[in-house]
Amino acid sequence: MDSAEPVAPSEPVDPDIDLSVPAQRRELADGHAPVLAAVAIGGALGAAARYGASLLWPTAAGAFPWTTLLVNVTGCAVIGVFMVLITDVWTVHRLVRPFFGTGVLGGFTTFSTYAVDVQHLIDSDEAGTGLAHLAATVVAALAAVWCSASLTRRLIARRQK
Repeated sequence: MDSAEPVAPSEPVDPDIDLSVPAQRRELADGHAPVLAAVAIGGALGAAARYGASLLWPTAAGAFPWTTLLVNVTGCAVIGVFMVLITDVWTVHRLVRPFFGTGVLGGFTTFSTYAVDVQHLIDSDEAGTGLAHLAATVVAALAAVWCSASLTRRLIARRQK
């Protein structure tokens, strides 16, 4: 066998879908295209909101990036409430979760900016501030999800009594 020839995998990548069958290709495209569109539109809205927050509350060079921290913690708190509502309370359309959870909140929360903020602080000899931001964001974001989900569950239980 010539080493330049491609070798076919012994099993398809997804054994449930045979892409050589046109109907299965269409089914795959029809199922994922609306989800991808929902995530993209939601992500654009969330990113625009995040950018707006950075314009309203800019962070000076070398200063603690409070806006990034606030955006991340707020987004995590909202995702805690949202996930409880759509899993325990409401039955929602299949595109609500990708649009709002993945798209809007994924675009709004800014863990890439968080990482860049930490790197810039360390590079500008503000390692203490960078490390504080590194730790505070993780702790506060996880606490926000947990607290908001717990509080939402308690409020729902109280309302159902």
